[in-house]
Amino acid sequence: MTRYGLRARVITLTLAPTLIIGLLLSAFFSFNRYHDLEKQVVNSGLSIIEPLAIASEEGLKNNSREAVRRIISYAHRKNSKFVRSIAVFDYNHELFVTSNFHPNFELLTFPRTEPIPLLVSSVLQENTLILRAPVIAESGIVATMKGPDSNPALGYVAIELDLSSLRLQQYQEIFSAFLVMLIGLGLSAVFAYRLMYDVTRPISHMKSMVDRIRRGHLDVRIEGKMHGELDSLKNGINAMAVSLSEYHVEMQHSIDQATSDLRETLEQLEIQNVELDIAKKRAQEAARVKSEFLANMSHELRTPLNGVIGFTRQMLKTTLTNSQTDYLLTIEKSANNLLNIINDILDFSKLEAGKLALENIPFDFQSSLEEVVSLQATSAHEKGLELTLKIDPKIPTGLVGDPLRIQQVLTNLVGNSIKFTERGNIDISVELRSQRDDSVELQFMVRDTGIGISERQQSQLFQAFSQADASISRRYGGTGLGLVITQKLVSQMGGEISLTSRLHQGSTFWFTLRLASTDMPVSDLLETQVLRQRTLLLVEPNMQAASVIQQTLVQEGLVVTYRSSLPEETESFDYVLLNLSPSKDNDVESVQLMVEQAMRCAPHVVVGTPSTALALSDHLIQRYQIHCITKPLSRRKLLQTLAANQESIPLFESPEQNSETLPLRVMAVDDNPANLKLISALLQERVESVITCTNGVDAVKQAEVQHFDIILMDIQMPHMDGVTACGNIKQTELNANTPVIAVTAHAMTGERDRLLKAGMDDYLTKPIEEHVLQQVLMHWNPHTNAKELEKLDISTSAMVIENEAENSSPIEHSNIIIDWQAALKQSANKQDLARDMLKMLVDYIPEVNAIVEGALEDDHFDVEQFIHHVHKLHGSSSYCGVPRLKSVCATIEKALRSGSSIEDIEPELFELQDEMEKVEASAKPYLEV
Repeated sequence: MTRYGLRARVITLTLAPTLIIGLLLSAFFSFNRYHDLEKQVVNSGLSIIEPLAIASEEGLKNNSREAVRRIISYAHRKNSKFVRSIAVFDYNHELFVTSNFHPNFELLTFPRTEPIPLLVSSVLQENTLILRAPVIAESGIVATMKGPDSNPALGYVAIELDLSSLRLQQYQEIFSAFLVMLIGLGLSAVFAYRLMYDVTRPISHMKSMVDRIRRGHLDVRIEGKMHGELDSLKNGINAMAVSLSEYHVEMQHSIDQATSDLRETLEQLEIQNVELDIAKKRAQEAARVKSEFLANMSHELRTPLNGVIGFTRQMLKTTLTNSQTDYLLTIEKSANNLLNIINDILDFSKLEAGKLALENIPFDFQSSLEEVVSLQATSAHEKGLELTLKIDPKIPTGLVGDPLRIQQVLTNLVGNSIKFTERGNIDISVELRSQRDDSVELQFMVRDTGIGISERQQSQLFQAFSQADASISRRYGGTGLGLVITQKLVSQMGGEISLTSRLHQGSTFWFTLRLASTDMPVSDLLETQVLRQRTLLLVEPNMQAASVIQQTLVQEGLVVTYRSSLPEETESFDYVLLNLSPSKDNDVESVQLMVEQAMRCAPHVVVGTPSTALALSDHLIQRYQIHCITKPLSRRKLLQTLAANQESIPLFESPEQNSETLPLRVMAVDDNPANLKLISALLQERVESVITCTNGVDAVKQAEVQHFDIILMDIQMPHMDGVTACGNIKQTELNANTPVIAVTAHAMTGERDRLLKAGMDDYLTKPIEEHVLQQVLMHWNPHTNAKELEKLDISTSAMVIENEAENSSPIEHSNIIIDWQAALKQSANKQDLARDMLKMLVDYIPEVNAIVEGALEDDHFDVEQFIHHVHKLHGSSSYCGVPRLKSVCATIEKALRSGSSIEDIEPELFELQDEMEKVEASAKPYLEV
């Protein structure tokens, strides 16, 4: 009803009850009248047939037809209005007499097979009613209905009544009732109209007035005389209009006043905006100065540090004692740690600016964590603290993530624990919380027994340049940036970090990370089969450290017996692992006694010494036939030491190289001399003829004068790039169908598809693997019979090569400037070729360094030219075993091609200069040989 107006409601609520009541009453009275008329007809027929049945008794007894006819004829004439026919039948259902002729007397008779009923019966057929009454001898009809009669029926009387007049009268009654209902509806409609006139019209008028008031016509009023509540409503609406008018005037006055105040406020805000704009420019200038200062400071600090690290590594290449080697390794680790601190300052700046990018590469999880523990061991052992690392064995060996950032987070937490702990343990544990598909969720925990942190101080831990206590910075040192960087790094890697601590009872920092697992080999296979079922006596005073070491050894199949000290009675074992506690003063004599006692228990003794007791380690090695390893014990180093005295494991013979050259003429095109020299050397071992070109123009000229079976084409070249050269070669007559293979250092997703669409036939990434080059030559060899040799699926192979290039892990070479083994591998194990390529790279570095200096100083330098030189250096690095330099070049080239400015990559450019200096310094020993 909400969709209809008041008028429709009044009409509906007025007429609906009248209609319903009229229908009900008309139906009720019509129904009763209808049946009353039928009963009247039946009663009239009974009043005729019952006397006739009595009167016909004598005539039937005496078989006097005339007497009976006179009776029924008289009755018929008297009731001729509704009686059609009267007939008398004997007991054999034969017609005795009739009042008139009937076309079908069978309708009036009882069925002949049934006896004559002793009661009056009736049959209704459309507009005809047939009544039958038995003629009983010596008895009346009433007596027969009250009880059974022993006298048989003499016959029966049948009367056919016409009901047409009855039906007409019934229809008249129904019509009268319907007419009365219509009259009632008409009267109701009259009253409803009057009600609408008296009620709804004033209400509609008031509605229109209220609507005008709503639209702002506050001067309108409702006029006219109204009755009852409507008059009160009219007065209320008029009063409301008056109030609204007064309120509108007052509100307008307030608006004018507020507008005036707002103008004054806007003027003040305009002044403040000018001041804020000036302050913003000053802040931007300060931020720029800060960024320049951080970049310059990083460069200035890195330069002497690189000298320290470089000369330390040079010293390590000379003949040294074990103590001197350990000292130099410690110096190198400390310098690298200081370099990491400098990087932390830059990381904080990048994190604040939201520009810190995370890597996603496969790495050896346990080795990465052991590297952190090894770097922190000296600090812990100097304070007499035991440092342990426990890794859940269910964690996969290879994971995918950013190992350097994970190490950075763990280094910060462990360094803080060591700083604030005077005695006891620093326990690092990693647990597998959940594993789903190819991803694992890990929880890292660093527990200490230090000074602890109160609940009030815990809220200040993750704030920049602040510590839990103002006096802590004086007592323990530190800038207060470590935990802030840690929190931001964990958050950026999708994890969370928190702590639990109680004052004077130690602290536990924990953080969670979700990393992907990988089946790619991330470390060399460690053969430990020879250690299975070997017996080992573990002597470790610290229970926590003993538990971790015992778990590691038992997993490799050793039978471990643990003692907190050497047993007095001599027992027989295959190995004795004697660990010295960093918290005790290990004098030489007492340690010698323990070593001698251990040697009586087993033929092989391994002594675990604190990182602060390297001189003791040298003394023991010179005096006894034992092995010494530095605590905390690295799993790989420990197992390698235990397996060192076992029988040598037979080496698998490498498969013989196929020295047969292919009858092919190949052209190699590359603007980088080192790359061209290597490709030429690799091809000369596999094909009969090799032609080299240094640019695309020369390559097109060569293609116009001679036919080639295969062409290896570099992409980035001056004068004419590789794609353009490929298109021109495809238009020559001699080499229109010659396969052109793209050779590029770009290993980004989609690069292969782009080059294939540009016209290249195949795709190789730098550095070129020998077996991959061989597969490509076999596939595109026009003389290869597909029936004799199944050709390589290029789409699958290229995707594998591209994925391997994308997923290559620089973490394995994070501390290696020149990986000579990788350089030899890329040079087909030819030392002269590897040395020549490295020399070409070193000779090219000064030119690149000058270009980088120009780019840093000049804002209007040629970006494309700069990208060309970085790309060229990137390609050279791919073949010279310089993984860190290659990684930096790839990062800079990718950033520049993505549209980054020099200001955005200044830290990377400084890092490029540092890496080039390191390569120059580290390459001298290899070039002087």
